[in-house]
Amino acid sequence: MNANLYALFRSRFPHDLDDCWLETHDGNYYSWRDLERGTAKIANLLASLNLPAGSRIAAQVEKSPEALMLYLATVRAGFIYLPLNTAYRADEMAYFIDNATPAVLVCSPSNFGWLSQIAFRKGTKHLFTLDEPRAGRNSGSLLARAVHHADTFNTVHQGEDDLAAILYSSGTTGRSKGAMLSHGNLASNIRVLHQAWRWQPGDVLLHALPLFHIHGLFVAAHGALMNGSKMIFLPKFDSGAVLRHLPRSTVFMGVPTYYVRLLSDPAFDSHVCASMRLFVSGSAPLLADTFDEFARRTSHTILERYGMSETAMLTSNPYEAKRKAGTVGPSLPGVSVRVMNGDGQPCAANEIGDIQVKGPNVFKGYWQMPEKTAEEFTADGYFKTGDVGRFDHEGYLSIVGRSKDLIISGGYNVYPKEIESVIDEMPGVLESAVIGVSHTDFGEAVTAVVVPREGAVLSEAVIIESLKQKIANFKVPKRVHVISELPRNTMGKVQKNVLRERFG
Repeated sequence: MNANLYALFRSRFPHDLDDCWLETHDGNYYSWRDLERGTAKIANLLASLNLPAGSRIAAQVEKSPEALMLYLATVRAGFIYLPLNTAYRADEMAYFIDNATPAVLVCSPSNFGWLSQIAFRKGTKHLFTLDEPRAGRNSGSLLARAVHHADTFNTVHQGEDDLAAILYSSGTTGRSKGAMLSHGNLASNIRVLHQAWRWQPGDVLLHALPLFHIHGLFVAAHGALMNGSKMIFLPKFDSGAVLRHLPRSTVFMGVPTYYVRLLSDPAFDSHVCASMRLFVSGSAPLLADTFDEFARRTSHTILERYGMSETAMLTSNPYEAKRKAGTVGPSLPGVSVRVMNGDGQPCAANEIGDIQVKGPNVFKGYWQMPEKTAEEFTADGYFKTGDVGRFDHEGYLSIVGRSKDLIISGGYNVYPKEIESVIDEMPGVLESAVIGVSHTDFGEAVTAVVVPREGAVLSEAVIIESLKQKIANFKVPKRVHVISELPRNTMGKVQKNVLRERFG
């Protein structure tokens, strides 16, 4: 049996290949036949380059239907796809190219000049822009080259353990690590999600996420492909565009920031969402206020889930049963999730510990880092996620934070999420982030960074005094800083490392 991901998706295409596969924001239509022929042409081009088996195909390109075809053509041709954030600059790209040694790099035309210097210096033999010719050695538009190739291609046979993609971490604590994901990892996960989220005939996905991240590529796009569903494809999130297309959609996936922005638009209500079946949130914690306000405004309850680059999705609030604010639900079928204490024993309900996971979705290790890979797995094969959390009595998981964000103040363990939850409930507070900064007496001092709601005026003294009435004294921040907004990465996660640098 061919375990190639493309073979799986091809088996799910609708009977009529002339049906719409993808509609762009400006009204262009691509059929399933276009997808089949387009990926064949690109796969034939890649095959014509006589690349070694297991070659990496790196892509730093803007979101487009052709960018998605490039990914699917790469796995169809039996190569390994390496998506790179479009925000990465020269030093970051030099690291990725040096570490992954891609045989092919596809980039945006605007970045060709500086990227070509890095790529050829690092030994990348083939450099293309995706959609515009550029002069230079071994360069040119990938699509212009591909159009001359045949529009049929025999999908390369792959085993379950053959690599499909390498995803690099955000690199907030040192150098980024490349998570190696196999065809089997990704196929097992999307099969589980297809059932768990009750994908149905006629579903239409409104896709507003980036394509270089696991959320937009391996959860959203894979979900639609697995269901043979049409996608309405936005180049980026724009609340106005989302509002225009929601009445023709049934499924939407986003990060919490998307939902906050939608709620800030008075036009966002239950009428706009009348055709919707499912709203999914992930990649960063969803505030309980956002969860509750969304339900009130739309009569829809957001489904929050938990996953990471190394594992794809691990847990999910249920489709049919109760969805709980502040939780990411029980573990998905076939996935084992446990919370362990410092003695290596399972935690009791509501006891905080380290989250460890095991299952067919868990990655094969870090690219070129065997020692780091060995460190991150337990003796019985569980991956140490680096996240800290707790299960409640009903088996719903809540994420407390990252283990690297744990604050040890005066010998006491302080979990930022616990304090943030209390601060976020205070009048006038929009959101908060709690960090530890170096302190001569305590080792680390608990420090809060708070964003006020529009028009609100917050007082450091008032916040500290209020916290003293609600939590143990060793958890109370020594300082509270009020700022206009929290720094976030492209997926909406708060960059606490930036806050530590600023307020340390």
